[in-house]
Amino acid sequence: MDSAPEGIDSSVPNVARMYDFFLDGKDNFAADREAAERIMKLFPNTRDSAQQNRGFLRRAVQAVTASGVDQIVDLGAGLPTQGNTHEIAGGARVVYVDYDPVVCTHGRALLARGQNVDFLEADARKPEELLALLEPMIDFDRPVAFMMLAILHFIPDDSAYDIVAKLRGASAPGSHLILSHGIDDKPDTTPEALEVYNQATASLNLRTHEEILRFFDGYELLEPGLVYPKDWRPDATRPNSGIRSNPGYAGVGRKLSA
Repeated sequence: MDSAPEGIDSSVPNVARMYDFFLDGKDNFAADREAAERIMKLFPNTRDSAQQNRGFLRRAVQAVTASGVDQIVDLGAGLPTQGNTHEIAGGARVVYVDYDPVVCTHGRALLARGQNVDFLEADARKPEELLALLEPMIDFDRPVAFMMLAILHFIPDDSAYDIVAKLRGASAPGSHLILSHGIDDKPDTTPEALEVYNQATASLNLRTHEEILRFFDGYELLEPGLVYPKDWRPDATRPNSGIRSNPGYAGVGRKLSA
């Protein structure tokens, strides 16, 4: 993008637009690209990891819809790009959610012709308000899948666990949580990376495997468990990029009871 919509400060790096850059998207500004380049110097596998995360999204959505879930809420959806949730989910009802007005404006424009798809401007960090806004769009008496890919590591501990607990409490048995989360795999460079995000629209809160596993309290973790995104039910017809690890974990859980 060359110019920002009115009211948007393009000089402040935005985590959604940085992620768009990692995915080779075009909806980002110079400040986003500069910050993203700094992260890639510290973590050279960042772009590959973002692509692996998209692969996990595809496989997880396919698995959830195959189980009969036909409602998906994609939280912190970011900028629409190739291989979006609604394109994978077939006829399922999909609601994309993001708090960034630029993301929402682009999302609504790109999805204007889509059926059974909405883009909601709301903040996942305010779960009560979020659930109220979703009420007209989602039938919470039936199973729903909440997707939280690469967003919880931008939310501090107490709030992050509380958000997931409230979403779980509002959902019916048979609902799913689809989650991916960053970890600290290079402690010597992490402080510099944290500083990059501290200057952006959201700070980074990396967690251990055990801490990420806590988000699935109240869910049955589906096989193969909480693993690297590339290792979650890999598709033999779409080989991995060859990187040995990802700086994060991914998993899918199913709510068994009210």
